[in-house]
Amino acid sequence: MSNSPYQDLDPRAYWRTGVSQRSPLEPGDLYHPKFPMRKRKPIVTIGSCFAQHIGRNLRLAGFNVMDGEPLHKDFPDELAAKYGYRLFSARYANVYTARQFRQLLDEADGTHIPSDRVWKMGERFVDAQRPGVEPDGLPDEETVLAHREAHLRVVKDLFTNASTVVFTFGLTEAWQCKESGTVFPTAPGTIAGTFDPERYEFVNFNMISVFKDFQAIRRKIMEWAPGVKFLITVSPVPLTATASGQHVEVASSYSKSVLRAVCGLAYERFNNVDYFPSYEIITSQNARGAYYEPNMRSVSAKGVETAMNLFMTAHGITPKGAASKAQAAPEREEFDDEDLTVCEESLLEAFAK
Repeated sequence: MSNSPYQDLDPRAYWRTGVSQRSPLEPGDLYHPKFPMRKRKPIVTIGSCFAQHIGRNLRLAGFNVMDGEPLHKDFPDELAAKYGYRLFSARYANVYTARQFRQLLDEADGTHIPSDRVWKMGERFVDAQRPGVEPDGLPDEETVLAHREAHLRVVKDLFTNASTVVFTFGLTEAWQCKESGTVFPTAPGTIAGTFDPERYEFVNFNMISVFKDFQAIRRKIMEWAPGVKFLITVSPVPLTATASGQHVEVASSYSKSVLRAVCGLAYERFNNVDYFPSYEIITSQNARGAYYEPNMRSVSAKGVETAMNLFMTAHGITPKGAASKAQAAPEREEFDDEDLTVCEESLLEAFAK
């Protein structure tokens, strides 16, 4: 046989040796870090629901995950999560799209003022950019805006001092104001506000627009923190619902394909961007669906544990914290982790007939 560029590659390069001969639930040699993650260096987490698992496990493993809006340590985790605390490095709630992340940074920098800053929720008022962090609402618009300004100062400070930004891409679908282009984390009328088809429209971002948004995100944060690095992931959680007109499985495949392609391009193009394959670990055919809950959408405690153990091991760190505790008491850990995860998008399930 003549020489071939595919001859004598590493076993991880072939499907037979890299996947089919792997033991079930063995995550394999999927991840070689581009740069080390230092425990003492400040980490800022942001993104979709799955990012909450990553931040929580990094913190339990001893990493310096920043918390710009902390509560006293004796405050119960379940109640803290209800009000948006301890989920990410700040109370921005879930940031599902790259456009929403970019918009947040521009707002913190004073170069963008979103429209519809305040939505009504009954007789109370909420921040339209994070309507779920005050589940009972606030008494008036002035209070909401004062909270927002304080939050934006925290956001700017966090990213200015970040060594690594961990961002999980979640969705391509969003709702935006037709006139201004302001995007929202949830459709008006889902948690708060009122849906008006004359004012709001559905948008499904393509690869080009998502990549441009990430370029702007990276550029902005590097202006604030020149030595910053980025660890990006794609959420393995499928869409709860789609407004695209497609079947939800087709829409999920499109969304995750776009986001994975953006991550691949960013990884190849930028030296300070690393990609962690949590999406591939959870959705792997080798896992046979075992990393999902019975609803075939929510990631199980075992899935989170497997992904985070692979991450820690790849960085030369002995896994501990939530991941190791899940082995000792899987039922208890699964309940705890799921109970602490807040996902506004899952509320769309209530609209299914």
